[in-house]
Amino acid sequence: MNQRSSTALRRQPLAIAISLLFFYPSAWAAELDSASSPQDVVVTGTRDIQRSAGESLSPIDVISAKDLQRTGQTDLRDALVKLLPSVSRLAQVGDAANLTSALTLRGLSPNHVLLLVNGKRRHTSANITADPGSQQGATPVDIDLIPVSAVDHIEVLRDGAAAQYGSDAIAGVINVILKSSSSGGSLTATSGEYYKHDGFTVGGAADLGLPLGEDGFLHLSTEYSRHDHSVRSGADVRTGTFVNRTLGDPQSRRESAALNAGIAVNKDVDLYAFATIAHRSGASVQNYRLPSKLPQIYPNGFSPVETSNETDGSITAGVKGNDLAGWRWDLSASYGIDNVKIGMTDSANTDLFAATGTTPTDFRLAQYQNIQQSLNAGLARDVNTGVLSAPLSVALGAEFRRESYEVGAGDIASYYGSGAQALPGLSPVSAGEHSRNIGAGYLDLSTRFTSQWEAELAGRYEHYSDAGNARNAKLSTRYAFDPRLAVRATIGTGFRAPSLAQEYYTSLAVSPTTAGGQLAVNSVAARSLGAVPLKPEKSHSINIGIVAEPIDKLHVTLDAYRITIRDRIVQGGTYSGQAAINALTAAGINLPSGLSSVSASYFANGVDTQTQGIDLSASYPTNLGSAGRIEWDFAANFNTSEVTKVANDNNGRSLLNAQQVGYLTTATPKNKLIIGGVWSRDQWGVSLHATRYGKTETEATFYSGPNIYSTTVFNHIENAPKTLVDLEVRYAVTKSLQLAFGANNLFNVYPTKVPDASRYLGVYQYDTAAAQIPFNGGYYYARASYKF
Repeated sequence: MNQRSSTALRRQPLAIAISLLFFYPSAWAAELDSASSPQDVVVTGTRDIQRSAGESLSPIDVISAKDLQRTGQTDLRDALVKLLPSVSRLAQVGDAANLTSALTLRGLSPNHVLLLVNGKRRHTSANITADPGSQQGATPVDIDLIPVSAVDHIEVLRDGAAAQYGSDAIAGVINVILKSSSSGGSLTATSGEYYKHDGFTVGGAADLGLPLGEDGFLHLSTEYSRHDHSVRSGADVRTGTFVNRTLGDPQSRRESAALNAGIAVNKDVDLYAFATIAHRSGASVQNYRLPSKLPQIYPNGFSPVETSNETDGSITAGVKGNDLAGWRWDLSASYGIDNVKIGMTDSANTDLFAATGTTPTDFRLAQYQNIQQSLNAGLARDVNTGVLSAPLSVALGAEFRRESYEVGAGDIASYYGSGAQALPGLSPVSAGEHSRNIGAGYLDLSTRFTSQWEAELAGRYEHYSDAGNARNAKLSTRYAFDPRLAVRATIGTGFRAPSLAQEYYTSLAVSPTTAGGQLAVNSVAARSLGAVPLKPEKSHSINIGIVAEPIDKLHVTLDAYRITIRDRIVQGGTYSGQAAINALTAAGINLPSGLSSVSASYFANGVDTQTQGIDLSASYPTNLGSAGRIEWDFAANFNTSEVTKVANDNNGRSLLNAQQVGYLTTATPKNKLIIGGVWSRDQWGVSLHATRYGKTETEATFYSGPNIYSTTVFNHIENAPKTLVDLEVRYAVTKSLQLAFGANNLFNVYPTKVPDASRYLGVYQYDTAAAQIPFNGGYYYARASYKF
């Protein structure tokens, strides 16, 4: 294992922040001569109903619907990647996971981000990332299944908040706030494509606010989007042609809708409800099979296409009031479900054909379903203690949650013998239904000790029927030297239970020359490779920050953080050769003949990690008089991760090799900087931003030469820093109608190409294991919006 960070480097972000805390207040003090600008009131990371983002004890980004639209993205995930330097994504994920949207925060796993809608926990995807990479083992909340047209704004809490919200909130919390107006609405149409004239995208959205009773509201939203395949594959070394189309975007189509409603029963009691429903179909091209594979059916060879048919829905209903013996109260119930059906078209089962002389070309491979049901009760009030100079804000509550995960087998032809080409179906031995119950209680206390100094203490207890108990605490404080300069700090602990998918998922992915199996960690087959039952991850985090207005209207925040995770769940225990073949056979999985490499893995508490960095943001308006106005903005994230310990399996063998360590430490950019501005004048508006992505590194597999398929010797590759420029020009034809034209990656920048020795079949010319920049090049689009 190569640990690249020294002790000095590990301490550097905190040291920088501490030095800034003590040096800059005196330097800025002479320039503090006007009050700060008001900021948006936030509800994430606090129980205070009147706190602004600038007054928050923890770092919070507030993203408006207008911000999202100006990115030119039709997906929420990709819009956030454009707007926030701490957010990243993989350009392409393997197999079925390529059809699920996942994002990371501060370089950690998608599993470490908790997503809320209107402050309520949302269910996760049933689809798991089983392939190796920085998102291994992720069953994220798929944020793209929420219509962009339904979003009023998004609050991103860049701080561990497990003590407030529970499991998964180790890296931070994303809270999607839905529109709640009782009038007005909008219509939007968008279309675009890549510079190479593929990946054609078309989308339409609408939302409408209606009155509900005398003072209630009903806001409805709907959306449609379609995105075609893109192809960025290199030439296939077997044919010397570009017949292999596997590297690129999957084809997808999504329909979604949302509602948000609220009505007053009387002056003290309100009823509320919100819901989303979405359907998405997708298709991802797999590696090309040569004509010799099955000439009787595919004389010209074939490229199997993996398909996904996903239905997702959620509903929350509740009642809240302002005066229950002096307490504010909130009771709610939620139900969420994600159902994913995986199939394969343009494929074949060669073993079935050899035995019977026939084979289907379309298969039903598997079905995954995740259900989350929850009940929540909360109370809050301000208490005059007679001791403190300000009231003590008290919030307490309880939650009960039931989670279930169901795996359904494929059709018989999909798993007979070696199964369908590219991805064999799941056999009945891998099917099953699993569930668990979670109970939780929390207490949150906050107060001001003086007009300048305030603090908050949160504690949470959780009990998992399958993972035991967790106790977490968080202490936050903020001191304002004056209205334009404050320091803040947070320290807390976190907890994340293994997902049911991580405990029970089994699969086999087959390429033309290799096969890799994922074994359920609790299975006999995994135990033969040294697996032991999963236990929860535990974390400690610290955040130190500054909020300042050093000159009039210049708003600056600087936050340094450190997150340590013990017993982190990763894909490990990888065996190859005969040991892997024996384990896969024991799991009821048959392998095709003629493979050059066979491996088997399982999810394990494989490592302890430490992630630390700095978040910096600044905004400044410039009034140009008759020439208009520019809103300047700058944001940056500097981030390093290291593995501090690698565990051994039950056979005494290291759970991770150097490649797998690299996925956790160097596969996301060390830094990401966004700088630009928005110019507006009369009917015109222009957004121009440049985003610089730092270097990423990967320990890549050799696919040729003396170290071919080695699991101990790797090809160290580096993806050089890249800068993408995004431009959008808008014109208001009328007060209601706006037209926009833009380009993302204006100058058509591509990632660094992978060395020939690590391009599988010559096709994978870009690094799919690194979360740096996309490999599709420039994209141009047009949008029309009408508000009424």
